[in-house]
Amino acid sequence: MQNGLSVLTAALIAPIALSAHGFSQEPSAALRKADAAYHAGQAALAKKDLSAAQADFEQVVQLAPQAEQGHSALGAVLVNRGYVKEGIRELERALAIKSTDSTAQINLAIAYEQIGASEKAIVLFSKLEADSRLQKHVLPSYVMEGYARSLAANRQFGPAITKMKAALATDSQNAELHDELGSLYAQQKDWNHAQEEFTTAIHLNPDLAAAHLHLGLAMRARGEGDAMPEMMEASRLAPANATIALELGKALVADGKDEQAIPVFEHVLQQEPESVQASYQLALALQRSDKVPEAIALLKKVVAAEPSNAEAMTNLGMALSQAQQAKDAVPVLQRAISIAPESVTAHQNLAAAYVQLSQFGDAVAELHQALRLAPDAPQLHYDLGLALKMQDDSAGAMPELETAQRLDPSAAEAPYLLGVLYMQSGRYEDAAREMNISLKLRPENGDGWAALGSVYEKLNKLPEATMALREAIRQLPGQPDPHLTLAAVLTKQNQLGEAAAERKKAAELMRGNMNRQRAEVATNAGNSALRSGDVEGASTQFHGALSYDPNYVEAHLGLAAALEKQGKSAEAAEERQKAEALKTTGNP
Repeated sequence: MQNGLSVLTAALIAPIALSAHGFSQEPSAALRKADAAYHAGQAALAKKDLSAAQADFEQVVQLAPQAEQGHSALGAVLVNRGYVKEGIRELERALAIKSTDSTAQINLAIAYEQIGASEKAIVLFSKLEADSRLQKHVLPSYVMEGYARSLAANRQFGPAITKMKAALATDSQNAELHDELGSLYAQQKDWNHAQEEFTTAIHLNPDLAAAHLHLGLAMRARGEGDAMPEMMEASRLAPANATIALELGKALVADGKDEQAIPVFEHVLQQEPESVQASYQLALALQRSDKVPEAIALLKKVVAAEPSNAEAMTNLGMALSQAQQAKDAVPVLQRAISIAPESVTAHQNLAAAYVQLSQFGDAVAELHQALRLAPDAPQLHYDLGLALKMQDDSAGAMPELETAQRLDPSAAEAPYLLGVLYMQSGRYEDAAREMNISLKLRPENGDGWAALGSVYEKLNKLPEATMALREAIRQLPGQPDPHLTLAAVLTKQNQLGEAAAERKKAAELMRGNMNRQRAEVATNAGNSALRSGDVEGASTQFHGALSYDPNYVEAHLGLAAALEKQGKSAEAAEERQKAEALKTTGNP
């Protein structure tokens, strides 16, 4: 990609003689001053002093407003200094005075390309190319490059590739031109040629970060090998390049590496705090990583910046529901649907928010809307079956769950819920069949094994019930209910001693659960007292919590905080050590 000096080169090769053309008399004092200022401006250009050159050419324009050279040179300098619109105005004035000024045409075409006025640029580039053929000379590579970019911006990729090849014909060792040609091939999804050009660019200039990025993206598009090293190299070569960092982060996300992508997106936002795209990508990565509050803050920022972005609103609504803020999620999702009524995900997320608010009728209505848009989506049929179940409409729920299972036989959720409904309606054989299907797909489901054990107990299939319940106990060691059901099954098998042991275990677990609940209540009261400044009251509550459950970590931590405020640092440290020891053993 050429830098701005190409335009200045064009300005330098312009004729520098100013004259009193059209007048018989000698040049006036103003024209002589203009001529001197023009020469001074060209000298400043040669030294790359753009500020001085601009001042000199502005003087030329003031002294000789009808001299196209002054407007042409001033326009070139203004464009290169970033004052593109002002530069275009001067270049257009130059061509209004002398339409055949090829230097002004080149600079104006390049300026048009820079501001995205591709159609205007193409007209000028086409004229320049036609004139060059008549005069039998070749246009400079930077002109053909600008022509190619204008054509590409106008989605004329075939002609753009032809022009970029023409640029390379006169500058074959230019790595940036090879990279640009590769990018044109990539836009046509011609990955083979694109990859060849990116590889050539890297061979010519191993430090060209853009080529490493583009090669990595091309490799990913082709599904070829590990593209990540190329993208990492691009990031290493240009650590401050936000575009490269953003693409690297997106590639990490695509590989399921959200935790690695998060700091990359955060780095982009440090460089470009107002980047909506980086904010959005970071929000999604945080949301998938269960860092929902942080995601919500960023999604709100994105929606504020892009109030018509229905996708961002949909994700914001889902994040709010994840944070148990369904009441806030509903209007956000309703607005998303008003913008994008065909969004299946928005309807689905709104239904989930309604379920959280126990508005099951509204949830059912939204899921029906979603199914009109995607009638073969198994998840929607499952969601609708679940919502109908919550409405106590088992008859309506069962066909939906059966459809979900038929559409996706690999999913464990639909047969499990169907089994529960069959069990509740007394269809135990059907319930056992469906639960077995579900548990084969997802055996790590303690509740499922407990339910299957209960079903087998109803069917008087006692050995099968025993097996299922023992598996439930293995997966749910803190739950008393499977022990009680197992005790009943063992009693039926006349294994009275083992049944008594199971009942005893269930009683112990119920006491333990009750004590844990008491400890939790006391700890919450202690934390509340601590926040209000009642250190003595807090300490009493924490001691009470530990009397219920000596292994409750939060109570030890709360007591440590209270002791610290009482100036008992050693005792506080001891409580923290107890909490850490309990954490390592898996206690909550």
